[in-house]
Amino acid sequence: MAEITAAMVRDLREKTGAGMMDCKKALSETGGDMEAAVDWLRKKGLSAAAKKSGRVAAEGLIGVASGPKVAGMVEVNAETDFVARNELFQNFVAEVAGLVLSVGEDVEALKRATYPGTTHTVQDELTRLIATIGENMTIRRARRLQVPSGAVATYVHNAVRPGLGRIGVLVAIEGPGELEALETLGRQVGMHVAAARPEALDIGGIDPSALAREKAVLAEQARASGKPENIIEKMVEGRIRKYYEEVVLLEQVWVHDGESRVKEVARKAGVNIVGFARFQLGEGIERPASDFAAEVAAAAGSAAGGP
Repeated sequence: MAEITAAMVRDLREKTGAGMMDCKKALSETGGDMEAAVDWLRKKGLSAAAKKSGRVAAEGLIGVASGPKVAGMVEVNAETDFVARNELFQNFVAEVAGLVLSVGEDVEALKRATYPGTTHTVQDELTRLIATIGENMTIRRARRLQVPSGAVATYVHNAVRPGLGRIGVLVAIEGPGELEALETLGRQVGMHVAAARPEALDIGGIDPSALAREKAVLAEQARASGKPENIIEKMVEGRIRKYYEEVVLLEQVWVHDGESRVKEVARKAGVNIVGFARFQLGEGIERPASDFAAEVAAAAGSAAGGP
């Protein structure tokens, strides 16, 4: 068997990102064959990832990236907030966000894409990261917005570093004017979207089923007042207008002055806001309720040599 030197272990570790002892074992198992050792570690990484795949991953980071007239955004989840502070994880999210610009927002296509600076796929890189850091991780969703003329601005709330944070927003603006001015306005709109959480760009973009449910609820509330049907109809119309002001971006009150409508701000600037996307980390993911006392008791039992 070939002698396993410290230099060989170091080279394998630099190539794969795996732990030192794992690298040493891989080289021993493969007789010092570097490529075979890489494959051995990849198989080990796949096994490790499979064991962790059932864990809920609701933490992580939102990453954004931008180019001329285009911007992309991705959510990559991990199990704990601690991982969001890991430089390896941060670099991975930033690289995948950049890939959205060219690959698009199909998550499966992103996973199949070649990871920048390597010959392997994004999924392979994610598997290595899972094995290295020791937590389940998933690429949950991605969005890309593009305009023929204008700009797509980005905004990240409470960024841990440029382009990475817990809330990300893309805003697509079309119109004449200097690029810098368009991006500045777009960033202001992005801050508004982060705070106001609109559900649709304009009234026509509201989900018809959501609107129907809202009207049904408002009608029942109005009937409880005992008013006649013709009055109830007018009451519902007034309340629906209020509903639009709450959930439609262009109808909302501009958070920066508390008076203007977003559509008025755009009109005064001579531009059209044609799209937006907002990702908030972990939204919609069901987190299992845990019995903290039971977890502590179990840990104490294990420490004491119990079952």
